[in-house]
Amino acid sequence: MMAQYPLAGRMEVIWGDITSLRVDAVVNAAKGSLEGGGGVDGLIHWAAGSKLLESCRRLGECPMGEARITPGFDLPARFIIHTVGPVYGLDPEPERILADCYRNSLRLAIDHGLRTIAFPAISCGSYRFPVDRACPIAIGTVADLLRRESLPEKVLFVVHSLEHYEIYRTVLQGILDGEEP
Repeated sequence: MMAQYPLAGRMEVIWGDITSLRVDAVVNAAKGSLEGGGGVDGLIHWAAGSKLLESCRRLGECPMGEARITPGFDLPARFIIHTVGPVYGLDPEPERILADCYRNSLRLAIDHGLRTIAFPAISCGSYRFPVDRACPIAIGTVADLLRRESLPEKVLFVVHSLEHYEIYRTVLQGILDGEEP
């Protein structure tokens, strides 16, 4: 029988700058080329420095829903996990692809023994995934995996607006309230 791990204290929503966090890994909502772009992707590339681009070029492309890992370079985070989310309204099965982004990012974190990881709101910026639809997928996918795995010990959902913060906080609280103590 698979172990069941409690969720209490293992997930948190933060309103802030993902590039400033001292965690084992931050997740980059990347373009398929992994060569940087706008939004969170651009911020992470800028904050991590030019060595990140060199490292990403060596990795090659990353298909939607998959994940790749690089060092954090100039970030306070030790690693960057890059994942490519769906463009809402354009890519087929956006919900499945988005869940795969979170699942595959967490698998890399587990494979590398990472204790702390921070996620942005993948695909909710220029890829237009409505946050009220993306958030339950994000938190639900992470919660499902955390119930079965001891790592990561802490998952942060880092948002950049009050609207996103309120949605994430409400969804997370609903999942935590539904768990037996």
